[in-house]
Amino acid sequence: MREDLRIGISRCLLGDPVRHDGAVVDAADLVAWLGARVELWPICPEVEIGMPTPRELLELQVSPNGVPSGAHRVRLVGVETGTSWTTRMHDWAARHAGKWAAAGISGVVLKAGSPSCGAGGVPVHSGTLRLSGRGLFAQAVATALPDIPMVEESELERVVAREAFLAAVRARRVR
Repeated sequence: MREDLRIGISRCLLGDPVRHDGAVVDAADLVAWLGARVELWPICPEVEIGMPTPRELLELQVSPNGVPSGAHRVRLVGVETGTSWTTRMHDWAARHAGKWAAAGISGVVLKAGSPSCGAGGVPVHSGTLRLSGRGLFAQAVATALPDIPMVEESELERVVAREAFLAAVRARRVR
């Protein structure tokens, strides 16, 4: 039975070919499981800010003039061209996270490792150091909705983890 819950989800997890290389992610089992229980609100931040598919690979780079990403300040840049997407992504992400808050989103499932959607453990480049941060959209969601259950799809491979996530989403909605 479907519950009156809204979960934001990375659009690539739904099988849409929106990843940087146009590839399709196989998360059909997770999506079917969630979709039978809750309303899914898909988002692809890169597409939303006007990036094409396929597109240049992006990465987070440490920058003192950057925006927050976990414990670091970063820029979001194209690997080949060095084009900065930082301001555009940061501003859009903050606005959209606010819209999700107003819409009553109670949980979020994001694509692991993405420089926009990764909930944690996203590579942050700093010369020869490899640091870890959070995607810019995930950071905006965490800022706007600090108590929201947020996971990456890789954390929901087992049914017991899915049930625990859904319980956390239910608990948040009740508050």
